[in-house]
Amino acid sequence: MKEKIHPKYGETKVTCACGSTFMSGSVKKELRVDVCSACHPFFTGQQRNMAARGRIEKFNKRYGSGQ
Repeated sequence: MKEKIHPKYGETKVTCACGSTFMSGSVKKELRVDVCSACHPFFTGQQRNMAARGRIEKFNKRYGSGQ
């Protein structure tokens, strides 16, 4: 590899929109993300509930909620 052309790789602080922070490795000093493992529906177990909610709303919209 050529010398003096590669960026420095080091520790970086990753901050999520939910407020959670953790350390990782990157060439940047600080990263901001929208979704992390603490708030993502797949990791929190909310994925099934969100999918069902969408199907229920679609059914109610199509056939009327009856209210």
